[in-house]
Amino acid sequence: MDPKDNFVPRFPGLSNKSVLVTGASSGLGVHFAKLFAEQGAHVTVAARRLEKVDALCAELNAAGRSASGLQMDVSDPSSVRSAMQSCDFEIVINNAGTTVSAAALDHSPEDIDRIIDTNLKGVFYVAQVAAEAMKANAKGGSIVNIASILGKRVAGHVSAYAASKGGVMQLTKSLALEWARHGIRVNAVCPGYIETELNRDFFASEPGKALIRRVPQRRLGQASDLDGAVLLLASDFGSFMTGADIAVDGGHLISSL
Repeated sequence: MDPKDNFVPRFPGLSNKSVLVTGASSGLGVHFAKLFAEQGAHVTVAARRLEKVDALCAELNAAGRSASGLQMDVSDPSSVRSAMQSCDFEIVINNAGTTVSAAALDHSPEDIDRIIDTNLKGVFYVAQVAAEAMKANAKGGSIVNIASILGKRVAGHVSAYAASKGGVMQLTKSLALEWARHGIRVNAVCPGYIETELNRDFFASEPGKALIRRVPQRRLGQASDLDGAVLLLASDFGSFMTGADIAVDGGHLISSL
């Protein structure tokens, strides 16, 4: 095998950094944890399902990476503060999220609460506790919030989700403005439709294929398509970026109406 096949490009300022990835029990969270571990960072993976967290940490450590885990429910401020109280993260990937697909008239109060509590309030709670430590140690840091193109444009049957992600985008800008003086950068990545184990069957169906045809690149995104934007915002390459939101969507946002 050519040695170049195993080459992982390194981004400046990530090696040996302490990185928190929330929502790391599945999907994009697992991918981001592995991404930063490959960059030489010490990764702390956080999620409600401790068995999933422990399994991911074991996998990363067995591969010679550096990882530890936290059990944390981002929708519960006491859980966030308790889990993070003795931690000093330099980079936070605010990834935890949930959704429901239903007509707006069929969104239950429980659905709305769960989505807003996780996707918006959870992002705020984690960023707030992380920034307290970043400010106290006077070294600054980077917070990358995982938003969505549904924070910029809307689709049917995801009203609460779209509202939560629109809130994340405004929250990102507001926190960036307040915390810039402390050397804390806050940015957002807005994924388009990214293939995961949760949506793979849908996108293989006829309605799913029809949706893919509306993406100018005529394909779904892969988790790895987000790597460049996330690493840019987390690393020293993005040192003069704060309050930005980067869409990674195959041109979906610019598709014709």
